[in-house]
Amino acid sequence: MNVMPGAISINETHVGQLPALLDAQRRAHLRDGAPSLALRRDRLDRCIALLQENANALEKVISDDFGNRSLHASGITDIMSPIAAMRDAHKHLPRWMRNERRKVEPFPLGLLGARNEIRIQPKGVIGIIAPWNFPVGLVFSPLAGVLAAGNRAIIKPSEFTPRTADLLQKLIGERFAADEVAVVTGGAEIGAAFAALPFDHLVFTGAGSIAKHVMRAASEHLVPLTLELGGKSPVVIGKGVDIPTAAARIMAGKTLNAGQICLAPDHIYAPHSLIPEFVEAARQVTTAMFPALKNNPDYTAIITDRHFDRIRGYIDDARSKGGEIVEINPANEDFSQQEHRRIPPTLILNATDDMAVMQDEIFGPLLPIRGYDKLDEVINRVNAQDRPLALYYFGNDRDERETLLERTTSGGVTINDVIMHCAQETLPFGGIGPSGMGVYHGVDGFREFSHRKSVHTQLNKDLAPMKLFRPPYGDKIRAFVRKAIG
Repeated sequence: MNVMPGAISINETHVGQLPALLDAQRRAHLRDGAPSLALRRDRLDRCIALLQENANALEKVISDDFGNRSLHASGITDIMSPIAAMRDAHKHLPRWMRNERRKVEPFPLGLLGARNEIRIQPKGVIGIIAPWNFPVGLVFSPLAGVLAAGNRAIIKPSEFTPRTADLLQKLIGERFAADEVAVVTGGAEIGAAFAALPFDHLVFTGAGSIAKHVMRAASEHLVPLTLELGGKSPVVIGKGVDIPTAAARIMAGKTLNAGQICLAPDHIYAPHSLIPEFVEAARQVTTAMFPALKNNPDYTAIITDRHFDRIRGYIDDARSKGGEIVEINPANEDFSQQEHRRIPPTLILNATDDMAVMQDEIFGPLLPIRGYDKLDEVINRVNAQDRPLALYYFGNDRDERETLLERTTSGGVTINDVIMHCAQETLPFGGIGPSGMGVYHGVDGFREFSHRKSVHTQLNKDLAPMKLFRPPYGDKIRAFVRKAIG
């Protein structure tokens, strides 16, 4: 396989290079047309090999960017998960790429040789703006659908993980020509210029506040968007719950990446009577996972000082407003002096609406808990907020579960666990409203990044029934219309 080096080194002083890069990819797309199945699979294979051969280096550089990030967690989320997405696309591409036949209507056109089909073709050049929290996984997971659909891609990694961005630029440049897949790096100025480019589709993963600027910039060229934004994903503890199991799975999800996940369980609604049992179970399972925290390589640091101060501010605000702070610190370590920015898993009991931690997406290892008496209280609270990216239910009562599913709207749902619906390549992943728009994963990602072009073909003869539908009109077309409309 001969691959032209394609590393593009761009910084804030070279914003003007961005349109030229986009133009080069678009010209290559128009010149070469839709890639064959073999080429699409080859591109996916190159990505898989890149991740396999550089897993250790990528895991280390991510940890360096964070200050500390579990190498094992990065292996799961940033290496294994996107490889699974690439393999899934590789396997199913022949079926996904087939054109689709559709019925011809109205009668009698289908009897006269006309036919309908939907042809699947690439959109062209796709922009991917990736976030810092999974700086490799959230490049390659959407890229699986982008490449499977036959597109070319330009990727803008986060400036908050600069070492990872630089390594991705190098590695992708070694395996892809610049007019196939390219990486650009830089800060806010590059990000703003990138979002304003006339892509054929743009994928953005990040905060809703930034997404508004991205959407506004994209609107200048009417660029279609996939936005994955997050929000305050609630956990509902219900009837028949197994508290030890629920606590283990919730705390595992909350402490993964120190809660810096768009799908992290954000807050809990629990029956008042079960809260003490849950708190004790949460303490036990967290201690089992992390006997110590301060220098534990499995416990991730907060990405920046600004985010660290923001999360600590939520704790102070909740305490000042009557919240009971339950810090889970198994080794009783002093976190006032530390090399990196670690915050112990912290439960906030008696959480109220006026607390900042109940208003903002937390994106950290804090877990507010609110008590309830009736499920209607929970449903009303969930529906009073922005529609979340995810909702989680723990319980064993079918009627209660179905009521919650029917009466609330979220991007996705996991029952008796957290986050896991996102790991299913057979399910579309995305939000709704303020938690996002558009989906990817599996065939849904392939469709998101494809143009489904409608094609209607008529018989190449002007038969008598065809003439019925054009002037001069008469009694026959009048009778036909009256019969058709009933």
